[in-house]
Amino acid sequence: MNPQIQCLYHIAQKPERRIIGLMSGTSLDGLDIALCHISDSGPGTFVTLERFSTVPYDDELKADIRTIFAKTEIEFEQLCLLNPYIGRLHGQMILDCLRSWDIEPSEVDIVASHGQTVYHAPKSQHRRDKFPNATLQIGDGDHVAAVTGIITISDFRQKHVAHGGEGAPLAVYGDYFMFSKKGENRLLLNMGGIANFTYLPADEDASRVFTTDTGPGNTILDAYARKLLNKPYDEDGKLAAQGQVNKELLNALKINPFFDAPFPKTTGPEVFNMTYVEEAQIRSQTTSLPGADLMATLVQFSADTIVDAIKRVMHDGETYSIYMSGGGMHNPVLTKALQQKLPNCTFGRTDDLGISGDAKEAVLFAVLANESLAGGGTSFGDRQGVPNVTMGKVSFPK
Repeated sequence: MNPQIQCLYHIAQKPERRIIGLMSGTSLDGLDIALCHISDSGPGTFVTLERFSTVPYDDELKADIRTIFAKTEIEFEQLCLLNPYIGRLHGQMILDCLRSWDIEPSEVDIVASHGQTVYHAPKSQHRRDKFPNATLQIGDGDHVAAVTGIITISDFRQKHVAHGGEGAPLAVYGDYFMFSKKGENRLLLNMGGIANFTYLPADEDASRVFTTDTGPGNTILDAYARKLLNKPYDEDGKLAAQGQVNKELLNALKINPFFDAPFPKTTGPEVFNMTYVEEAQIRSQTTSLPGADLMATLVQFSADTIVDAIKRVMHDGETYSIYMSGGGMHNPVLTKALQQKLPNCTFGRTDDLGISGDAKEAVLFAVLANESLAGGGTSFGDRQGVPNVTMGKVSFPK
């Protein structure tokens, strides 16, 4: 047997594993690195977050990625060059973190690498009959493995697409294994660039669990923070708090077929971006809106579309607990708007469940890798968007 495969076989048979989960989202703020200790698999999965760090992307890297990010026309050579470059960069970021944590690479079993999403194109979005759902993440796993010397599992979204899913969101699997609780209806709300939630019913029936995008989370807010404030985001929602919501613009922003589409569904900054806002401003005759009013309206847009989606899964007489994660949970204007619209729900953070809300997405990919190695026995039913599949491709260091 090839010694690399023998090593992978040994790791899969262990009762517990040390897995590094990596996540870099549409906000392009940096690489989340979560060192997880994971035992068992499936519903018995137990995760301890040992270490966590976000390594920021510098301005040059952000600019390089934005030349190809969510664009229908790009310089193809730039995409080709960035794919290995980001893989090697992520590998070096892992080594730097391990060094600062005084942990040797040999003490880590697996790296679970999400990669950097550069384009997301579900069929409902591209609407080209002969082509299936599609999504693309770069930062090749072979390069991560070669730099770190650690077996790497990557490119998780492709198997989801291959079996009829849209490639996102994938949180349904990890959220169910980590956070389901008998007797409590839970909604795991992640507010990254795009907002999504996982519904976990109180009866813990895996066939009823699903995850869906709701629309924009922070992606448009951050774009206008860069434009209006020359900052990566509106810290503590300070600018939004100074403004008034413009109802005409808010109504114009909500006119999009995505919001009426059935669950589960996905979207991205390919749809919800500054151009989308500018077109809504023209339709609503609000092009001269002050910056604070614009930001307040965009926050309300994110909040309203999140709430509208959540209400579609709620039933009269039932109680629900919402646990937040992602950058949006740090925006008090956004969270207050959510609480005002959902007064009968209890709100918390995934921190209350033992996993940092900032680290949650990276942890989820560590759980997906663990499931690929040692799980696969849980059935989520035969449903579109939640295929029963083993995700991720294996890259050996040599």
